[in-house]
Amino acid sequence: MTETAVQAAATAARNLGLTVTDPSVLYEAFSTVVHLLPSPVVARVPMNLPGALQEPEPAVRRQQRELDVVVWMAEQGLPVVPPSPLVPLAPAEQDGLSMTFWTYVEVDQAAEPDYVGATARVPELHAQLVKYPGELPWMTPLRLIGPGLAAAEAVPGLLEQEDVDRARAEWKVLEPILTSRAGFEAVFPSATVQPLHGDAPSWNLITTVDGPLWADFEDVTIGPLEWDLAGFGPDLCQAYDEGARSRGLPTLDPQIQQVMDLARALQVLVCTPLVPQFPALADGIRMFAAQWRDMPFAGGC
Repeated sequence: MTETAVQAAATAARNLGLTVTDPSVLYEAFSTVVHLLPSPVVARVPMNLPGALQEPEPAVRRQQRELDVVVWMAEQGLPVVPPSPLVPLAPAEQDGLSMTFWTYVEVDQAAEPDYVGATARVPELHAQLVKYPGELPWMTPLRLIGPGLAAAEAVPGLLEQEDVDRARAEWKVLEPILTSRAGFEAVFPSATVQPLHGDAPSWNLITTVDGPLWADFEDVTIGPLEWDLAGFGPDLCQAYDEGARSRGLPTLDPQIQQVMDLARALQVLVCTPLVPQFPALADGIRMFAAQWRDMPFAGGC
Protein backbone atom coordinates (compact mmCIF):
# COMPACT_ATOMS: atom_id res chain seq x y z
CA MET A 1 0.00 0.00 0.00
CA THR A 2 2.78 2.45 0.91
CA GLU A 3 4.62 2.18 -2.41
CA THR A 4 1.33 2.44 -4.33
CA ALA A 5 0.39 5.61 -2.42
CA VAL A 6 3.83 7.17 -2.91
CA GLN A 7 3.84 6.50 -6.64
CA ALA A 8 0.29 7.77 -7.05
CA ALA A 9 1.08 10.96 -5.11
CA ALA A 10 4.24 11.61 -7.11
CA THR A 11 2.47 11.04 -10.42
CA ALA A 12 -0.49 13.23 -9.52
CA ALA A 13 1.83 16.00 -8.33
CA ARG A 14 3.87 15.90 -11.53
CA ASN A 15 0.67 16.04 -13.57
CA LEU A 16 -0.16 19.25 -11.67
CA GLY A 17 3.17 20.78 -12.58
CA LEU A 18 5.22 20.06 -9.44
CA THR A 19 8.78 18.82 -9.54
CA VAL A 20 9.05 15.52 -7.67
CA THR A 21 12.33 13.59 -7.70
CA ASP A 22 12.62 12.09 -4.22
CA PRO A 23 9.26 11.49 -2.52
CA SER A 24 9.65 10.60 1.16
CA VAL A 25 7.09 9.06 3.53
CA LEU A 26 6.62 11.21 6.64
CA TYR A 27 3.89 9.19 8.32
CA GLU A 28 1.72 6.18 7.70
CA ALA A 29 -1.45 4.92 9.37
CA PHE A 30 -4.90 5.26 7.83
CA SER A 31 -3.27 7.67 5.39
CA THR A 32 0.16 7.78 3.80
CA VAL A 33 1.71 11.24 4.14
CA VAL A 34 4.35 11.93 1.48
CA HIS A 35 6.79 14.84 1.25
CA LEU A 36 7.10 15.47 -2.48
CA LEU A 37 10.72 16.56 -2.49
CA PRO A 38 12.09 18.90 -3.65
CA SER A 39 8.71 20.65 -3.80
CA PRO A 40 7.55 22.18 -0.48
CA VAL A 41 4.37 20.11 -0.70
CA VAL A 42 2.98 17.17 1.27
CA ALA A 43 0.41 14.75 -0.14
CA ARG A 44 -2.00 12.92 2.14
CA VAL A 45 -3.32 9.73 0.57
CA PRO A 46 -6.01 7.90 2.56
CA MET A 47 -5.90 4.13 2.32
CA ASN A 48 -8.69 2.25 0.60
CA LEU A 49 -10.58 0.61 3.46
CA PRO A 50 -11.95 -2.87 2.93
CA GLY A 51 -15.60 -3.86 2.69
CA ALA A 52 -17.74 -2.61 5.54
CA LEU A 53 -15.18 0.03 6.52
CA GLN A 54 -15.46 1.94 3.26
CA GLU A 55 -16.83 5.46 3.55
CA PRO A 56 -20.44 5.79 2.34
CA GLU A 57 -19.61 9.03 0.49
CA PRO A 58 -16.95 9.61 -2.20
CA ALA A 59 -13.53 10.42 -0.79
CA VAL A 60 -13.30 13.56 -2.91
CA ARG A 61 -16.37 15.04 -1.21
CA ARG A 62 -14.93 14.48 2.24
CA GLN A 63 -11.55 15.86 1.16
CA GLN A 64 -13.07 18.94 -0.47
CA ARG A 65 -14.95 19.64 2.75
CA GLU A 66 -11.65 19.57 4.65
CA LEU A 67 -9.97 21.87 2.14
CA ASP A 68 -12.86 24.34 2.32
CA VAL A 69 -12.75 24.47 6.12
CA VAL A 70 -8.98 24.85 6.35
CA VAL A 71 -8.88 27.53 3.64
CA TRP A 72 -11.49 29.47 5.61
CA MET A 73 -9.51 29.05 8.82
CA ALA A 74 -6.31 30.24 7.15
CA GLU A 75 -8.17 33.28 5.81
CA GLN A 76 -9.15 34.12 9.39
CA GLY A 77 -5.48 34.06 10.36
CA LEU A 78 -5.83 30.90 12.45
CA PRO A 79 -2.81 28.63 13.05
CA VAL A 80 -3.40 25.76 10.62
CA VAL A 81 -1.32 23.79 8.16
CA PRO A 82 -2.64 25.32 4.92
CA PRO A 83 -3.33 23.59 1.62
CA SER A 84 -0.55 24.06 -0.91
CA PRO A 85 -1.01 27.20 -3.04
CA LEU A 86 1.02 25.52 -5.80
CA VAL A 87 -1.83 23.26 -6.94
CA PRO A 88 -5.61 23.69 -7.33
CA LEU A 89 -7.62 23.65 -4.09
CA ALA A 90 -9.27 20.35 -4.92
CA PRO A 91 -8.56 16.65 -4.37
CA ALA A 92 -6.60 14.88 -7.08
CA GLU A 93 -7.28 11.32 -8.19
CA GLN A 94 -4.63 8.91 -9.43
CA ASP A 95 -4.53 5.13 -9.77
CA GLY A 96 -7.77 4.69 -7.88
CA LEU A 97 -6.64 6.87 -4.96
CA SER A 98 -7.83 10.35 -4.01
CA MET A 99 -5.44 12.73 -2.28
CA THR A 100 -4.97 16.29 -1.06
CA PHE A 101 -1.87 18.52 -1.13
CA TRP A 102 -0.60 20.61 1.79
CA THR A 103 2.16 23.08 2.50
CA TYR A 104 5.21 21.37 3.98
CA VAL A 105 5.96 22.57 7.51
CA GLU A 106 9.12 21.83 9.45
CA VAL A 107 8.43 20.00 12.68
CA ASP A 108 10.35 21.13 15.76
CA GLN A 109 12.21 17.91 16.50
CA ALA A 110 13.34 19.19 19.91
CA ALA A 111 9.80 19.76 21.18
CA GLU A 112 8.37 17.25 23.65
CA PRO A 113 4.72 16.21 23.20
CA ASP A 114 2.46 18.24 25.49
CA TYR A 115 -1.01 16.74 25.22
CA VAL A 116 -2.24 18.55 28.33
CA GLY A 117 -1.21 21.90 26.88
CA ALA A 118 -2.63 21.01 23.48
CA THR A 119 -5.94 19.93 25.01
CA ALA A 120 -6.17 23.18 26.96
CA ARG A 121 -6.06 24.96 23.59
CA VAL A 122 -8.89 22.97 22.01
CA PRO A 123 -11.57 25.35 23.43
CA GLU A 124 -9.80 28.12 21.49
CA LEU A 125 -10.10 26.01 18.33
CA HIS A 126 -13.78 25.34 19.03
CA ALA A 127 -14.42 29.04 19.56
CA GLN A 128 -13.15 29.70 16.04
CA LEU A 129 -14.80 26.72 14.35
CA VAL A 130 -18.22 27.73 15.68
CA LYS A 131 -18.03 30.69 13.29
CA TYR A 132 -17.57 28.53 10.19
CA PRO A 133 -20.27 29.61 7.71
CA GLY A 134 -20.31 26.50 5.52
CA GLU A 135 -22.51 23.43 5.81
CA LEU A 136 -21.18 20.32 7.52
CA PRO A 137 -22.78 16.89 8.00
CA TRP A 138 -23.61 15.35 11.35
CA MET A 139 -20.98 13.16 13.08
CA THR A 140 -19.36 11.71 9.98
CA PRO A 141 -16.73 9.70 11.94
CA LEU A 142 -19.47 7.44 13.33
CA ARG A 143 -20.92 6.35 10.00
CA LEU A 144 -18.71 3.26 9.77
CA ILE A 145 -19.66 1.82 13.16
CA GLY A 146 -22.95 0.21 12.09
CA PRO A 147 -21.60 -1.51 8.94
CA GLY A 148 -18.37 -2.39 10.74
CA LEU A 149 -20.16 -4.10 13.62
CA ALA A 150 -22.53 -5.90 11.26
CA ALA A 151 -19.52 -7.47 9.55
CA ALA A 152 -17.39 -7.92 12.70
CA GLU A 153 -15.96 -11.32 13.56
CA ALA A 154 -14.28 -12.47 16.76
CA VAL A 155 -10.49 -12.49 16.82
CA PRO A 156 -9.33 -14.52 19.85
CA GLY A 157 -7.01 -12.51 22.06
CA LEU A 158 -8.15 -9.24 20.54
CA LEU A 159 -11.91 -9.12 20.15
CA GLU A 160 -13.86 -12.00 21.63
CA GLN A 161 -17.31 -13.12 20.50
CA GLU A 162 -18.85 -11.75 23.69
CA ASP A 163 -17.29 -8.40 22.81
CA VAL A 164 -18.86 -8.47 19.35
CA ASP A 165 -22.25 -9.37 20.84
CA ARG A 166 -22.08 -6.57 23.40
CA ALA A 167 -20.93 -3.99 20.86
CA ARG A 168 -23.81 -4.84 18.52
CA ALA A 169 -26.30 -4.64 21.38
CA GLU A 170 -24.91 -1.26 22.45
CA TRP A 171 -25.06 0.12 18.94
CA LYS A 172 -28.69 -0.92 18.70
CA VAL A 173 -29.35 1.41 21.65
CA LEU A 174 -27.03 4.19 20.52
CA GLU A 175 -27.63 4.28 16.77
CA PRO A 176 -30.85 6.36 16.90
CA ILE A 177 -29.15 8.75 19.33
CA LEU A 178 -25.83 9.20 17.56
CA THR A 179 -26.64 9.04 13.86
CA SER A 180 -28.83 12.13 13.64
CA ARG A 181 -28.73 15.56 15.23
CA ALA A 182 -32.43 15.41 16.00
CA GLY A 183 -32.04 12.06 17.74
CA PHE A 184 -29.08 13.30 19.74
CA GLU A 185 -30.66 16.57 20.82
CA ALA A 186 -33.85 14.77 21.84
CA VAL A 187 -31.80 12.93 24.47
CA PHE A 188 -29.30 15.71 25.23
CA PRO A 189 -31.20 18.98 24.65
CA SER A 190 -28.64 21.11 26.51
CA ALA A 191 -25.62 19.85 24.54
CA THR A 192 -23.28 22.32 22.86
CA VAL A 193 -23.40 21.27 19.21
CA GLN A 194 -21.15 22.98 16.68
CA PRO A 195 -18.48 22.41 13.97
CA LEU A 196 -15.69 20.19 15.31
CA HIS A 197 -12.24 19.06 14.25
CA GLY A 198 -13.63 15.53 14.40
CA ASP A 199 -10.49 13.50 15.07
CA ALA A 200 -8.71 14.07 18.38
CA PRO A 201 -7.41 17.62 17.79
CA SER A 202 -4.99 17.44 20.74
CA TRP A 203 -3.08 14.79 18.80
CA ASN A 204 -3.22 16.89 15.64
CA LEU A 205 -1.56 20.05 16.92
CA ILE A 206 1.82 20.00 15.19
CA THR A 207 4.69 21.78 16.90
CA THR A 208 6.59 23.40 14.05
CA VAL A 209 9.68 25.60 14.14
CA ASP A 210 7.30 28.54 13.60
CA GLY A 211 4.86 27.54 16.33
CA PRO A 212 1.97 25.09 16.83
CA LEU A 213 -0.40 24.47 13.89
CA TRP A 214 -3.66 22.53 13.79
CA ALA A 215 -3.78 19.83 11.12
CA ASP A 216 -5.76 16.90 9.70
CA PHE A 217 -9.34 18.14 9.50
CA GLU A 218 -10.44 15.23 7.29
CA ASP A 219 -13.17 14.28 9.81
CA VAL A 220 -14.46 17.84 10.27
CA THR A 221 -18.10 17.54 11.27
CA ILE A 222 -21.02 18.88 13.29
CA GLY A 223 -21.37 17.30 16.70
CA PRO A 224 -21.17 17.79 20.47
CA LEU A 225 -18.02 19.32 21.94
CA GLU A 226 -17.34 16.08 23.77
CA TRP A 227 -16.59 14.17 20.57
CA ASP A 228 -13.30 16.04 20.16
CA LEU A 229 -12.29 14.75 23.61
CA ALA A 230 -13.53 11.17 23.10
CA GLY A 231 -11.21 8.62 24.65
CA PHE A 232 -8.90 11.23 26.19
CA GLY A 233 -9.56 10.31 29.82
CA PRO A 234 -10.45 12.45 32.84
CA ASP A 235 -7.15 14.34 33.16
CA LEU A 236 -7.26 15.72 29.63
CA CYS A 237 -10.98 16.47 29.92
CA GLN A 238 -10.13 18.50 33.02
CA ALA A 239 -7.47 20.36 31.03
CA TYR A 240 -10.10 21.17 28.39
CA ASP A 241 -12.55 22.43 31.01
CA GLU A 242 -9.92 24.63 32.61
CA GLY A 243 -9.04 26.08 29.22
CA ALA A 244 -12.72 26.66 28.46
CA ARG A 245 -13.45 28.35 31.78
CA SER A 246 -10.48 30.69 31.37
CA ARG A 247 -12.02 31.84 28.07
CA GLY A 248 -15.62 31.94 29.26
CA LEU A 249 -16.55 29.05 26.95
CA PRO A 250 -18.78 25.98 27.46
CA THR A 251 -17.32 23.07 29.39
CA LEU A 252 -17.86 19.35 28.87
CA ASP A 253 -20.97 17.48 29.99
CA PRO A 254 -19.84 14.33 31.86
CA GLN A 255 -22.82 12.25 30.72
CA ILE A 256 -22.31 13.17 27.06
CA GLN A 257 -18.58 12.57 27.45
CA GLN A 258 -19.30 9.06 28.67
CA VAL A 259 -21.36 8.34 25.57
CA MET A 260 -18.74 9.86 23.28
CA ASP A 261 -16.01 7.78 24.92
CA LEU A 262 -18.05 4.68 24.21
CA ALA A 263 -18.64 5.74 20.61
CA ARG A 264 -14.88 6.23 20.17
CA ALA A 265 -14.24 2.76 21.58
CA LEU A 266 -16.69 1.22 19.12
CA GLN A 267 -15.07 3.20 16.29
CA VAL A 268 -11.71 1.68 17.23
CA LEU A 269 -13.04 -1.84 17.68
CA VAL A 270 -14.45 -2.01 14.16
CA CYS A 271 -10.89 -1.47 12.86
CA THR A 272 -9.96 -4.99 13.99
CA PRO A 273 -10.05 -6.39 10.40
CA LEU A 274 -7.21 -4.00 9.52
CA VAL A 275 -4.75 -5.59 11.98
CA PRO A 276 -3.27 -8.08 9.46
CA GLN A 277 -2.41 -5.11 7.23
CA PHE A 278 -1.35 -2.82 10.10
CA PRO A 279 -0.18 -4.98 13.03
CA ALA A 280 0.59 -1.90 15.14
CA LEU A 281 -3.16 -1.30 15.46
CA ALA A 282 -3.51 -4.33 17.72
CA ASP A 283 -2.09 -2.62 20.82
CA GLY A 284 -4.44 0.34 20.45
CA ILE A 285 -7.43 -1.92 19.95
CA ARG A 286 -6.53 -3.92 23.05
CA MET A 287 -6.18 -0.73 25.09
CA PHE A 288 -9.55 0.66 23.99
CA ALA A 289 -11.21 -2.75 24.38
CA ALA A 290 -9.98 -3.05 27.97
CA GLN A 291 -11.30 0.41 28.84
CA TRP A 292 -14.57 -0.24 27.02
CA ARG A 293 -15.28 -3.47 28.92
CA ASP A 294 -15.29 -1.42 32.15
CA MET A 295 -17.72 1.19 30.78
CA PRO A 296 -21.43 1.08 31.62
CA PHE A 297 -23.51 -0.59 28.90
CA ALA A 298 -24.40 1.87 26.10
CA GLY A 299 -22.83 4.68 28.10
CA GLY A 300 -25.72 4.56 30.55
CA CYS A 301 -28.31 5.50 27.89
